[in-house]
Amino acid sequence: MSRFLTSLKYLVINEIREEKMRKTITVALVAIIATLFQPAQGATKGYRYWGYFQAAPNATSWNMAMTGPTTNVKDGSVEGWVHTFSNDEIDAYQPRLAPNFEKLCKKVKPVANKKRIGIIVDFGIAAIRPRGESLPKRVSTCVQVDTNATGAEVLAAVTKIRAASSGFICGINGFPATECSAEIATPRSLSK
Repeated sequence: MSRFLTSLKYLVINEIREEKMRKTITVALVAIIATLFQPAQGATKGYRYWGYFQAAPNATSWNMAMTGPTTNVKDGSVEGWVHTFSNDEIDAYQPRLAPNFEKLCKKVKPVANKKRIGIIVDFGIAAIRPRGESLPKRVSTCVQVDTNATGAEVLAAVTKIRAASSGFICGINGFPATECSAEIATPRSLSK
């Protein structure tokens, strides 16, 4: 009888071990699967900065500028600046007012040896403004400048610019007051 009890005890112990092993494996597999199929979390940080956009003559949509504002701007173009936010998952947004040279410059008559450029400065949305600062009123106007004027000179014709030593535009008309391309937490309202 003692051999029978020993064998039974051995079988019960092995059964308990196998059951514990199955539970452990099941828990491990559930954890692995949950990790693999977990929805991607959005980037937690990004940058707020002045984005530079352009619209060629007769264009009705914005293109992000691929060069800085030190290039010559064509007569009849519209320059756009927007205080924006972006990170690896969120693209910078463009000025909220569409470029429309005819509307912006209809009251500015052409002058010899000058060019007319429409300009829009959008100070962005409240969700990304620096704490304690107010959003200035949007600038939307037309400037008449020398024919060889650059994007920076067009902007300077209607606003006050604060730039880094590299030439990077940090502030327009005092906004933001001190920072320059600050890293911030991604605002919830911009998370996808």
